[in-house]
Amino acid sequence: MQQPSLFGADAAAPPDVSARPDAAGRLAQEHASARDLAARLPPLLKCGTSSWSFPGWAGIVYGREATQAHLSRHGLAEYARHPLLTTVGIDRSYYAPIPVDDLRAYAGQLPPRFPCCAKAPASVTSLVVPGGRRDAPEPNPHFLSPERFAVEMLEPFAVAFADHCGPFIVECAPTPRGFPADPHAFAERLDRFLAPLPREWQFAVELRDPRLLTAEYARVLERHRAGHVYNAWSAMPTPGAQAQTLDPARLAFVVVRLLLKPGTWYEDARDAFKPFNRLVEPDAGMRDEVTDIVVRAVARAQPAWLLVNNKAEGSAPLTIRALAERIAADTGNTPGRVE
Repeated sequence: MQQPSLFGADAAAPPDVSARPDAAGRLAQEHASARDLAARLPPLLKCGTSSWSFPGWAGIVYGREATQAHLSRHGLAEYARHPLLTTVGIDRSYYAPIPVDDLRAYAGQLPPRFPCCAKAPASVTSLVVPGGRRDAPEPNPHFLSPERFAVEMLEPFAVAFADHCGPFIVECAPTPRGFPADPHAFAERLDRFLAPLPREWQFAVELRDPRLLTAEYARVLERHRAGHVYNAWSAMPTPGAQAQTLDPARLAFVVVRLLLKPGTWYEDARDAFKPFNRLVEPDAGMRDEVTDIVVRAVARAQPAWLLVNNKAEGSAPLTIRALAERIAADTGNTPGRVE
């Protein structure tokens, strides 16, 4: 099913924003300090948030207060001016194909070659039919289908968004009840999925079932120069624990996605952390693990991608700033850290 376009005839008009001198002033200060910090980060590192349409980021990412709908349509241009935000996640593509006109509208807000990490559609990455009955899920005949992935994602992105394609995130949903987790069958199917994909683009696989994180899975990624997403998520081991199982040095590039603290759940974190304008639960252990993965990757000349969700600590851009301080310090570029 095609998504309706987010960009209508009023796409150029910003009727629902209000200037706030305090937000604009705070943002100017934020940009100045972030610019100095960004200059000390390894060039191979790209940092960004999982999405961008959060009104609570006024004074942190945006110089005005705006509605979520306005930021969804128009916020990318200002987001991309933040010195520390050098990539961004596009989650919308997980739920339905993005119309070509919307991709063109996104591209029109971005500077040349600003890379985005778009999620592959659930119609391809879910083992069961998305949106079906939870009490009687049906097997998805298009699970890890390269043909459907090409039609729903790669072809429209090639037409309208080719200059902005970072790694495509292939997020494989948790194995549903009643469906046995078969790591060998999964690895074989993933092998067939990755084999025909165009080599000029990058693909990173994110697991939501730790039983699939096997040596055979790692060999498939290596064979196709794909990445593994070292994610922080409810039912997965921590990123550092995943790195113990799957050595990042074996891969062509590294992706880290901080979504939720393991053992916590989306709804609880969302309600506790709104409006996402401050760090509510800083996680020093997570930061140590992420810093170690990223610093080791760039030392090996591996590109590294760091994507952060508000539900990780309370405010994704503030988590990125804290991690950037640690990474800069551990690569020998600055004496201080932010806690």
